[in-house]
Amino acid sequence: MIGEHIDVVANVRVAGEGRALLAHPDVERDGVFDVWLAAGAIADIAPAGALPRRGRVLDAGGGWLVPGLWDHHTHFLQWSLATTRPSVQHAASPEEAARFAAGIAPGADGRRVLTHWRDGLWAAAPTRAVLDAATGDVPTYLLSSDVHAVWLNSAAFRRERLEPTHDGLVREAAAFALIDDLDDVAGSVADAAHDRAARAAAARGVVGIWDLEFGENHGPWRRRADAGWDALRVFSNVYPDDLERAIAEGLATGDPLGANPLVRMGMLKVFGDGALGSRTAATTVDYDGHAGHRGALGTDPERMVELVARAATAGIATTIHAIGDAANAAALDAFARAGLSGRIEHAQLVAAPDVPRFSRLGVDASVQPQHLVDDRDLTDAYWSCQHATPYPLATLAARDANLLFGSDAPVSPLDPWAQMAAAVFRTDDERAPWRPEQALDIRTALAASTAGGSADPQVILPGHAADLAVVSADPLRCRDAASLRSMPVQATLLGGRVTHAA
Repeated sequence: MIGEHIDVVANVRVAGEGRALLAHPDVERDGVFDVWLAAGAIADIAPAGALPRRGRVLDAGGGWLVPGLWDHHTHFLQWSLATTRPSVQHAASPEEAARFAAGIAPGADGRRVLTHWRDGLWAAAPTRAVLDAATGDVPTYLLSSDVHAVWLNSAAFRRERLEPTHDGLVREAAAFALIDDLDDVAGSVADAAHDRAARAAAARGVVGIWDLEFGENHGPWRRRADAGWDALRVFSNVYPDDLERAIAEGLATGDPLGANPLVRMGMLKVFGDGALGSRTAATTVDYDGHAGHRGALGTDPERMVELVARAATAGIATTIHAIGDAANAAALDAFARAGLSGRIEHAQLVAAPDVPRFSRLGVDASVQPQHLVDDRDLTDAYWSCQHATPYPLATLAARDANLLFGSDAPVSPLDPWAQMAAAVFRTDDERAPWRPEQALDIRTALAASTAGGSADPQVILPGHAADLAVVSADPLRCRDAASLRSMPVQATLLGGRVTHAA
């Protein structure tokens, strides 16, 4: 069935937007419908069996139909390769992480590359000496869980011709460049990894992603598009270093990168600050226990305005990475001064006066709810004294901000159901919900996981896209995080074509 175009999705119930209209007494028949598809869209909906079924039929067996899901923030190559790299997330000290790294065999290029190193709650700080003592002369690289830092041993510094640091760390722009180099694998290897990751995403009901991969990413996506990429809709973003090239090519947001309409030009991505895990997010109040330390802006505010305006002259929208409240304020200021709408990635710490500015300025909040449960202890350890609110999802929604859910994969897994569960239940272990007053309702969380987001969700009605997923339970009635996270996906349709069938 994979690859087939479906004419009728039979015996299906509807969840999410459109459900209320279809529940009208005049049309309801046990709430089970047949959904006709044509030319990539929903053509008609009627009570099950009311009209003859013709063509290829997908029998949902009473399953629930939801809009196809989106991940609005991925680093898709990093995520594709992360499954092949060992994780040190379990390590509770620099010594434990270093010992684990030493036991990993080098890759074909002679380098050890590991992922998800997290030192925020360690009693001792990482040092190059600790890593050297365990790993010797094999170049060893530990990528931080937030991908804003890399921990290297001396052999790695020599190989990369970088000036060694005492702690062995490179951060922010230098880390991004190093990760881009580590991920510079053969095209065939990258493409195979992308294919595997796309199939796994489709198996979770995903029909599209926004790819914010580091470096120049349009060339590789054109290659995949020309080779017949058909697994997901993709928007490929661009960074400031490549903005002028994109403008010279005449690309605007939404334009196909080639003949394949599934792969399109995304937005300009600007780094407003760093990250909480690396203690580089820009805040207006000192980090707990670190007098005078407030992170730093990654881009000068005047430069933010220039970039937003320059991109707009070519029809390219802008998204600004902003985690700390100082960075969120600067990003909102940049859009306001440029007189343009846009997006902010993360919005993890937002001051009360800035919350209503999202909707007033038309700035989408592209957030990653799984981060709030992954970093709850880190947030309490470093941001308990902040005046701004961490992970203010309910507050943003209440002030009409458009929420767009993503994973920031590989920082968290590319699985929209995990993001929804985190947003609604605010825990993923036996502990009580963290800051439960900021929990979202499941309808809003599901809408935020669709193409348009919480304020403009995809609707299951005639005339709307046949980007759909059939799941085994009604997500709007899930009463616990585990059942939402583990939601079985029976089938995924991209423009009416099957990309996953259980």
